[in-house]
Amino acid sequence: MDAREADYAHFVRTRTHALLRSAYLLTGDQHLAEDLVQEALARTHRAWLRLERAEHAEAYARKVMYHAQVSFWRRPRVAEVLPGELDPDAAASHDPAEAAVQRLTLRRALLGLSAKQRAVIVLRFFEDRTEAEAAQLLGVSVSTVKTQTGRALERLRTLVPDIRVLTEAREQGR
Repeated sequence: MDAREADYAHFVRTRTHALLRSAYLLTGDQHLAEDLVQEALARTHRAWLRLERAEHAEAYARKVMYHAQVSFWRRPRVAEVLPGELDPDAAASHDPAEAAVQRLTLRRALLGLSAKQRAVIVLRFFEDRTEAEAAQLLGVSVSTVKTQTGRALERLRTLVPDIRVLTEAREQGR
């Protein structure tokens, strides 16, 4: 194995978990996330010799993931509705079972977002990207990122009306 292939193998070993985490947040499904990362790693491998430095590989792989996810948005799909309800007293409880219910409710709410909305939420709030960075990574305009973020947050407020209670309870638990 030459040095470039060894660099690629090291990149895959060290960065796959972080890529999977982001892909899961983008797709909302573990299996789709694994497929997305596999596609990104395959494309990154094909472009490996063209990358100027190995340090650019993660940025390249993430951009491939975001673009692949945008391509997925364009495919026709069947609409899926997952209503989310939250017990108002759940935030006050420190019961692990209640915490699991909260996580599942939030997950269901995130799955209630469109793929575009979920992508901008992941980029803006999980990866702490600016609107401009998110727009560049997704290949859309900044105004599209702003619009999708606003719609996603409004949808989350609709799906989980007690989201502020969850956030406050989580911050108090830290």
